[in-house]
Amino acid sequence: MAIQWFPGHMNLTRKAIAERIKDIDVVIEVLDARLPGSSANPLLAELTGHKPTLKILNKQDMADPARTQQWLDHYNARPETRALALQATDPAATQRLAPACHALAPGRGGLAKPMRVLICGVPNVGKSTLINALTSKRHAKTGDEAGVTKLEQRITLADDFYLYDTPGLLWPRIIVARSGYNLAASGAVGRNAYDEEEVALELLDYLRRDYPALLEARFRLAGVAAMQDEEVLAAVGRQRGALLGKGRINMQKAAEIVIQEFRGMTLGRITLETPEEFARWLAEGQQLDAQRLAKKAARASKGKKTAQPPADDGEPTPSRPSPLPGGE
Repeated sequence: MAIQWFPGHMNLTRKAIAERIKDIDVVIEVLDARLPGSSANPLLAELTGHKPTLKILNKQDMADPARTQQWLDHYNARPETRALALQATDPAATQRLAPACHALAPGRGGLAKPMRVLICGVPNVGKSTLINALTSKRHAKTGDEAGVTKLEQRITLADDFYLYDTPGLLWPRIIVARSGYNLAASGAVGRNAYDEEEVALELLDYLRRDYPALLEARFRLAGVAAMQDEEVLAAVGRQRGALLGKGRINMQKAAEIVIQEFRGMTLGRITLETPEEFARWLAEGQQLDAQRLAKKAARASKGKKTAQPPADDGEPTPSRPSPLPGGE
């Protein structure tokens, strides 16, 4: 099942960004270092693509260090783009942001030309935590759930440095199926938009191939790479006491355990995608979406052809009664 989540306030955010971007010098996009490709919003790229961009791979302490470096190299190879990995709760690390912005827009600075920066990202990537670390104050609400920030706000970091915060923004249609599952596993998607058991199974499918040792160590299992996803989930439930009557496994409870273990980093430092994997998923998603659009266009064209006026059968057509006395 494809995962989609686009609440009404996100449409307002899209419009606000489209209006604000005209006056912005640098865009900071905050990404989740555990899923840097899936948490990079293509809609934001469309809205802000002509502006210099600073990619922040937040939550680096939770991500696989080797894969984080791969993603940094990937983004730093792009024109007018810089990428940094950090932990938003580390004030020392966040002080690297302002110099990076000035490097991307060297002509801005001073009271005559203040730096104007838009900070954006998908929900629950730690954007508000990062802002609070930058200002050493609680300017932005934080929470371990999607959609905490609802309104744009301007924050003055210095007399010549303005930061515009925007609510978390997903995109109207997620065409990469794996991205939907990764976003759900990370907490970027509202709880009502996905089935936890399905997300947990997709997560386990990836982990048992790429991080089997972490699964085995955390849940005291053996040979997970050779097991089916459902078997692993059932084994987790059995180990953690998620049981129903007569020894049956509570798969819903087991799924919640797997997702929370991933979000809480108790499984270990994990990254759910490499640049090469995401490029392949994206190409496959774009191909499937193109096929979907072609089928939709074909159905629309067929509908127009069948909706023709009835043929003249030679019978006289009754005259329409005149709406006014004396004729039309």
